[in-house]
Amino acid sequence: MELHESAEDYLEKILMIEESRGSVRSIDIVNLSGYSKPSISIAMKRLRENGFIEMDHSGLITLTANGRDVAEGIYNRHKVLTDFFKSLGVSAETSAADACRVEHDISTETFAKITEYLKKRK
Repeated sequence: MELHESAEDYLEKILMIEESRGSVRSIDIVNLSGYSKPSISIAMKRLRENGFIEMDHSGLITLTANGRDVAEGIYNRHKVLTDFFKSLGVSAETSAADACRVEHDISTETFAKITEYLKKRK
């Protein structure tokens, strides 16, 4: 199943919140993303219906195995691309913003070469 960029972003945000706070609720995603509560509610419903997240009776959101795979892949690309852009001298803020845009569209081949390049530099 092909995911839209927004769905990948939501899964990535869920993972980021989970890593920093341990638990995730819709309001946490609202606060991190700046989107409205209704928009987040609709997005979470779609992610749940497509098997990427589960939500318990108290509103706690957890990633399914499939959702975690997608989230970790996107988050890894984000971190690697941010590091790459910073290594070119781009500011941290711009690097993170650009990585967020590029992480969804970069080819597997190009991403692998960037990763390889960064490993050689260390």
